[in-house]
Amino acid sequence: MNKNKISPAARVNEIKEYWFAGKMREVARMNAEGADVVSLGVGGPDRMPASEVVDTLCESARKEGNHTYQIASGIPQLRNAMSGWYARHYGVALDPETEVLPLIGSKEGVLHVSLAFVNPGDKVLVPDPGYITYTGVSRMLGAEVIPYDLKADEGWMPDFDQLEKIASEGGVKLMWINYPNMPTGACAGEGLFEKLVDFGRRHSIVIVHDNPYSFILNDNPRSLLSVDGAKEVAIELNSLSKSHNMSGWRMGMVASNPEFVGWIRKMKSNIDSGQFKPVMEAAIKALELPDSWYRELNEVYSGRRKVAEKIMTALGCTYDPAQRGLFLWGKLPEGETDSAAFADKVLYDAKVFIVPGFIFGRNGEGYVRISLCSPAERMEIALERIVSMKQKK
Repeated sequence: MNKNKISPAARVNEIKEYWFAGKMREVARMNAEGADVVSLGVGGPDRMPASEVVDTLCESARKEGNHTYQIASGIPQLRNAMSGWYARHYGVALDPETEVLPLIGSKEGVLHVSLAFVNPGDKVLVPDPGYITYTGVSRMLGAEVIPYDLKADEGWMPDFDQLEKIASEGGVKLMWINYPNMPTGACAGEGLFEKLVDFGRRHSIVIVHDNPYSFILNDNPRSLLSVDGAKEVAIELNSLSKSHNMSGWRMGMVASNPEFVGWIRKMKSNIDSGQFKPVMEAAIKALELPDSWYRELNEVYSGRRKVAEKIMTALGCTYDPAQRGLFLWGKLPEGETDSAAFADKVLYDAKVFIVPGFIFGRNGEGYVRISLCSPAERMEIALERIVSMKQKK
């Protein structure tokens, strides 16, 4: 036996396993034991992509020569399609050669962007509550994570007095933002994007907008890059996962000025060998879908949202009806303070999986989140179980 104990890299001890990975194992175990848990947890769309998108994938996969390595920057036709999509839906002009880059998912893009900009010891501003990957990736790279507050009484908008104080202390390299916000469902308030771009320019801080939810139950999709001068300091991640039911396809994009995109491309080219060509060709088809696609998608989510609101009410939770996106965020009933215990009670007693707010940060405690990525029929079953659970109290 080797007497010299092998230790992992220090970064392994800096982060925890992704919370959902462990919880989904628990749900899988319960299902294996016959629980039939209704999952209202993960935000992975359950519906099919458009039929013509799937057809394009299959047709392309049958073509000889389409199974070889690709390049990290993707095929030109895909970059053209991404540029056209931004122009049509966000009013943003992107040079397809230099200002947009396909990604193997926007979650992976969080790593690519961080690798391109963050040195060990740099400060990274992350929203609290917010997507836990921003914190995990930053810690992997040895950055100092600085949470900034998002609070209900301020509409889940950043406190610029707090941001100015943090920036004045120096060392901040990157700031993550996300609107429509996950997990709170808040949309960017009037002038928010303009204030963020101004903040970034004055303090030489890169503002990164993670924007996968702008088409879900939202009549006004917005891009941070639509603000005058934004490309000087701003980067935007986007994705086909939510807007086109293609989460498993891992098709995302990053857009910014040519220099920023070039730095990110350099990182990406050392990590992956590009995407499967049939997936890229199918993504082109998805990006060309008419507006009716988004309307039909949202008709489904609108119906599910109504059931989610009934579930929140049955749980005794309160919520803001102005929320947008793929989730419903609710405040725990009066007297309840532990979101993990509350969610576990619902899981064990009603066999319904909801997400406790504490995983999204200190300001997420006291809340729970419901995903709309389950058929309305299953959500109705969840509602019935929760009503029955409450009646037994």
